[in-house]
Amino acid sequence: MSDDQELGITESKEHSTGEWYAEVVRKAKLANYAPEGMSGFIITRPRGYALWERIQDELDDRFKATGVRNAYFPMLIPESYLEREKDVVEGFDPEVAWVTQGGYDELEERLAVRPTSESIIAPYLSRWIRSHRDLPMRINQWCSVIRWEATETKPFFRTKEFLWQEGHTAHASDEDAWAETMTRLDQYEDLYEDVLAMPVLRGKKPEHDKFPGADTTTTVEALMPDGKSVQGATSHHLGRSFAEAFDITFTDEDEDERVAHTTSWGVSWRALGALIMTHSDDQGLVLPPTMAPEQVAIVPIWQKETKEDVLDYAEGIADDLREAGIRVELDDRDEHNPGFKFNEWELKGVPVRIEVGPNEVEESAATLVHRPDGESVEADRSDIVDAVEGSFDEVYAKLYAAAEENLEANVREASDRADVLGTLGQHGGYVKTPWCGDEGCEAKVKDQMAAEIVMVPFEDSGETIHEGETCALCDDDAVETAYFARSY
Repeated sequence: MSDDQELGITESKEHSTGEWYAEVVRKAKLANYAPEGMSGFIITRPRGYALWERIQDELDDRFKATGVRNAYFPMLIPESYLEREKDVVEGFDPEVAWVTQGGYDELEERLAVRPTSESIIAPYLSRWIRSHRDLPMRINQWCSVIRWEATETKPFFRTKEFLWQEGHTAHASDEDAWAETMTRLDQYEDLYEDVLAMPVLRGKKPEHDKFPGADTTTTVEALMPDGKSVQGATSHHLGRSFAEAFDITFTDEDEDERVAHTTSWGVSWRALGALIMTHSDDQGLVLPPTMAPEQVAIVPIWQKETKEDVLDYAEGIADDLREAGIRVELDDRDEHNPGFKFNEWELKGVPVRIEVGPNEVEESAATLVHRPDGESVEADRSDIVDAVEGSFDEVYAKLYAAAEENLEANVREASDRADVLGTLGQHGGYVKTPWCGDEGCEAKVKDQMAAEIVMVPFEDSGETIHEGETCALCDDDAVETAYFARSY
């Protein structure tokens, strides 16, 4: 039986999360694994790519409203360019895929398949920037990158090739660069909370886990139902390291030459993995209306003598919804009964199903059914657009509330090593603890529990920073709060 003929999820989200996730991705027609011999790659199907397009549309509008322009750079980067920023080479070299031959000819210089693009974009910022009048310069590209990680493939979460956007900016001052860093972090937080229906934690990575060459790496972290954290997006304050390596300089108002301050920031299709994992259930995919390729599925229910009237009525509803900008599918297939269609659209994650039969035609009404909880709402035909849009708001609120409840219930505090390990082992989630700032203390947890510090809060976050207390993992004074978690 082909993927397209299979209905029903056989694995359990609670008891076999990995297998359940892979089954949802496949049966909801989001992705397939690549051919044999291409371990680590996936085929993204149209419904899966439509989800990525939703993220693109949402972020692209936000970026452009704040002065960002899209560009595109080659996917191959000369080795000599990577060499100019040693931190990047040291950080990515084990994961870099290299091209050494073109056609029948061996290349004079190896070309790296981009693991990230600072080393190809920065030299051109250097060419394009001459004066303070050229600043700030904000460039973004939507592309794929390859990181040759030898890990088990999990579609969208961990693949050798993945889609993302990467923004790169240059500024006259450190203050401007930091403001840019935080603007992008704000936009990523908005994406998760206002589009993906997922609350996130925001903060920065510890010094030893920041992006190679960065002054500060900021992050938004999302908690999955299995207690693991997902790094949802990052925004890097790069300082002058890349600008000095690639000679990104400008003349200021006094005609003095100065080195620019740069940033980079990105979100990948890992956001799709987090979306699927967070909301979906044992019946299949669950999507918020903001993201669903099909926001409404209309299922007409007829007998032979009522078919024409029911279909005409359903088509009228579909026309009104489309005119209002709603993405709608009218499922008028003859070969499947209504029960099959209900299950199929539920598996595909359509937020609202509209059922219309002879009774609805007679009463000038429609039955709206919400995903995921099956709540049924009766609506007047004359009010169908408002009723559907109201249902969208309700579905979104339900999904967000469930994710928020999961997050709030799974942030716990610990004051010593045994407490940190015990809490992570028993509950998962996030464990907040006083931390001295020493990477060696993290290693004590990482080696035993495969958990790490995923975030430290900003000093102005309003959280209690454990400065002056004793580190939970040693006898030194704590300097900040660490959030430990297992992560994808």
